[in-house]
Amino acid sequence: MPAGLQQLKYFALDMDGTIYLGQKLLPGAKEFLDYLAQSGRKYVFLTNNSSKNKQSYVNKLQALGLDATIDQILTSGEATALYLSSIKPNARIFLLGTPDLEQEFLAHGFTLTNSTPDFVVLGFDQTLNYAKLTEACHLIREGVPLIATHPDINCPTDERSGYIPDVGAMLELIYSSTGKRAKIIGKPYQEIIDVLVAKLNCPREETAMVGDRLYTDIKLAANADICGILVLSGETKQADLTGSDVQPDYVFAGVRELAAALQQE
Repeated sequence: MPAGLQQLKYFALDMDGTIYLGQKLLPGAKEFLDYLAQSGRKYVFLTNNSSKNKQSYVNKLQALGLDATIDQILTSGEATALYLSSIKPNARIFLLGTPDLEQEFLAHGFTLTNSTPDFVVLGFDQTLNYAKLTEACHLIREGVPLIATHPDINCPTDERSGYIPDVGAMLELIYSSTGKRAKIIGKPYQEIIDVLVAKLNCPREETAMVGDRLYTDIKLAANADICGILVLSGETKQADLTGSDVQPDYVFAGVRELAAALQQE
């Protein structure tokens, strides 16, 4: 049985399609966040994008008129660093990632190197080149474990077709070359929620994932045994629920309606 709404005290929030759409704040988003804060609830913005640092998301949210702090952002890049810190602190990492992701790993005490690394880590590397890719495949074939920040195949963008290749597409290339699959941390895999639960010290029965995608946000909730709240303000439409093997605990038109339901309970 899903948790009653009033029981929920901690919220993991998707951003694009849930809080904003592109460069536009969605209706009721600010009021929803204000209500969570006023009612003593805690929330963290959760993103699979590992190419940017947390400050870039803070800047965007503040530009949209929201009060956001670095402590309220959890990227799949940071979640991966925290996960690896929990199993091998100060490990040696061969990292395929942007300068922002490199700084994230250095801040967590890792050594970035291609000399006898403990792990190969693949992030959303918009600086990827053939030399880095070749070295990663050599290391993976030699038995170095591959960790990926998230599984998204494409990343939405304002460029041309609206999408650019993301980590999932890069993982398929590496698999075709090496025959090796990655351990994945980000949505919909429960490790990102495990990190969040440890970070906030929140009971799972009091925690919810709020998002607009069945196959990442709501699938994550199911995998992590937390409440899944779907909003229809982004990618998923009501018709998509028919026949889907992933079903949310609650469905709302948007976070404005979710806030009203929380207040009503």
